[in-house]
Amino acid sequence: MPEPKKLSFACDYEEGAHPNILKRLVETNFEKQPGYGADEYSESARARIREACGAPEAEVYFLAGGTQTNANVIDAILRSYEGVVAATTGHVAVHEAGAIEYCGHKVLPVESELGKISAAALEQYLSDFASDGNRDHMVQPGMLYISQPTEYGTLYSLSELEEIKAVCERFSLPLYVDGARLAYALASPANDVTLKDLARLCDAFYIGGTKCGALIGEAVVFPRKGLVRKFFTSIKQHGALLAKGRLCGIQFDELFRDGLYFKVGGNAIRMAIKLQKALKEKGYELLFESPTNQILVVLENRKMAELEKKVVMSFWEKRDDTHTLVRFATSWATREEDVDRLISIL
Repeated sequence: MPEPKKLSFACDYEEGAHPNILKRLVETNFEKQPGYGADEYSESARARIREACGAPEAEVYFLAGGTQTNANVIDAILRSYEGVVAATTGHVAVHEAGAIEYCGHKVLPVESELGKISAAALEQYLSDFASDGNRDHMVQPGMLYISQPTEYGTLYSLSELEEIKAVCERFSLPLYVDGARLAYALASPANDVTLKDLARLCDAFYIGGTKCGALIGEAVVFPRKGLVRKFFTSIKQHGALLAKGRLCGIQFDELFRDGLYFKVGGNAIRMAIKLQKALKEKGYELLFESPTNQILVVLENRKMAELEKKVVMSFWEKRDDTHTLVRFATSWATREEDVDRLISIL
């Protein structure tokens, strides 16, 4: 008999799209709609997102992917001599191939703990910069980038976000939140931050679609008008404007119809809880107990090589000469039978 196909828990964007989205894309396929996001579905999606965020005046734009979104938003907010403050482990600092620097802006790293910047660390960094006699010769901190969840799958609590926002206000620093995996944060039992909280506390954030049930797409939200002038034109200038804007519009219209976006993350969280429980019971070393869909496990290298014969997981970092940190990720579409197979292999 042929060997069964390898299980894959490498990341949360390996599957296609939620069936509701595929159905709607087929149903609307032959309709003629205006381009560049002026279609009726994009307009409807914007209205649904504004309502979900409790931000009736919010400006909403759709882009194709996370790195593209971060590069566009950060470049639009910053002046030529400014950089973006981010965790040393932040996506823009590590896993975007220098996309921010390619746009002409430096990433200014701040030490973090399991992906999270504390308000105290941020305040210390900004205070040190303000008191530096050479500051006028240096790249200026122009905004703060954080993500919810973080690269490690950890969550900022509401109180932590409020403390960070207070520091940002003292130093006149716009706060931008990367929500690539936001659906998984919203579905986590450990989470106490809502979309309305993000709209209240952030100057800009994005709602992730690519990793949360869409084929492609992220929704950028500027809760209050005026932060960025001519963002539409800036997107065009960066080569990031979709001619068939309906592609993203239809997807987000479905994700925010009947609260689907708040439901899709639930499966990933349930599967992650089940997998995490099994890992602990079987004596595997977790880096920490994850509240979301990313589980970081310390594996002895020989054990990792053995598992890799049957399971695809994501390399995170070398811990020492004999151990490696790997990630198992669940998604909105993870099947329980696959989790059960993985548990039996473990």
